[in-house]
Amino acid sequence: MRGVVERLDFDGMGILRKGRREIRVPFTAPGDVVEVVKWRRKKRKLIALDFRIIEPSPERTEPLCPHFGTCGGCLLQHLPYEKQLEFKAEKLSALLGMDVEVRPSPRVYGHRNRIDVVISTNGIGFRRRGTWWDVVDIEMCPVFGETSARVLRSLREFIEDHKPSLYKIGKNEGFLRYIVMREGKFTGELMINLITSEGDLPESFPEYFDYATSIYWSVNRTKSDVSQGDVERFWKSEFIRERLGDVTYLIHPNSFFQTNSHAAVLLLEEVSKRVEGERVLDLYSGVGTFGVWLARRGFKVEGIELNPFAVEMANKNAEINGVNAKFRVGTDREVENLSGYDTVVLDPPRSGLHPKLIRKILKDRPENIVYVSCNPRTLADNLGHLGEVYSVEDAVGLDMFPHTPHVETVVKLKLRV
Repeated sequence: MRGVVERLDFDGMGILRKGRREIRVPFTAPGDVVEVVKWRRKKRKLIALDFRIIEPSPERTEPLCPHFGTCGGCLLQHLPYEKQLEFKAEKLSALLGMDVEVRPSPRVYGHRNRIDVVISTNGIGFRRRGTWWDVVDIEMCPVFGETSARVLRSLREFIEDHKPSLYKIGKNEGFLRYIVMREGKFTGELMINLITSEGDLPESFPEYFDYATSIYWSVNRTKSDVSQGDVERFWKSEFIRERLGDVTYLIHPNSFFQTNSHAAVLLLEEVSKRVEGERVLDLYSGVGTFGVWLARRGFKVEGIELNPFAVEMANKNAEINGVNAKFRVGTDREVENLSGYDTVVLDPPRSGLHPKLIRKILKDRPENIVYVSCNPRTLADNLGHLGEVYSVEDAVGLDMFPHTPHVETVVKLKLRV
């Protein structure tokens, strides 16, 4: 099947249309002339598996990463950055039914502060796109930066010297599984977390990463193919620090933090300028990323988060910054009177707000809501329900994830009088 890619779908794949048939083709741009040899059906969509670009679109640019097109991490490196932003603005505007500007990331490469690299018998790198069993072997990751090359060299030296067994994907075999890199982009601090199955790690392991601020060994005692585990031991610092504006955050291997530190500063600014009043509820507060920032600006913040460890980290972050913010463990279904707060900040998971919380909001009717979303589809659905009593004052997109179809959105909601 041959044709011209008409446009990108919301997932960033080119749409090739022939009669009534549509095929999604990854790594293509509008205007590409493409020949598709093989495809498969996935969730009622046809996805190209074997294809070639016969005539490239003038919109294309040369990807920086040599693994683009095989690695599953980036989908849009072949588009100039301004085109990526246009795509994300059009996506948000279509899904939300309003014009939404997308603010660019201050850095387009070297912006990610975390990558999870699989260590397997098939290679050391990232999953090959469209597979869970194969790995693209890499030397470095441009979206993380040059530090990744140094860490991967050290890892390969360790493997060469000690010959540990490597992960056999799908068989739950092998000692070394993942290495996770986390970097404070504004502090330069580096954390290495090696994830293994149960076994013995040579005592010399940390010597290979003596340049790191913090070195962890975590053990995955389950059959799950995940890049985390129980902390077995750590060397040097227990945490690394990241500095966003005037706020310092502690980062632990098992805590979530915004993956683009440079754009995270913009995100915090967009949230804080939409907060009104004095008392703020930070719901889904995580490690206190929004709550501590807002408390630094004089707001009285209470945070609620389901994960007890994240709550512990949030209170540590409040303490080291000397701010008026308190965080506690709770669920989005156990929130008490929301009308006691001047502004409620919502940053739910990709699944969006729980229906019980939506009903609670509609009943208590806090005057101001700032909704932060990484999934515009669930955001649009939630705004539809909240629209019974709230008006959208404004919305802005932030490109937290260059070279991917993902986009963060901040929406200000005001109670209608």
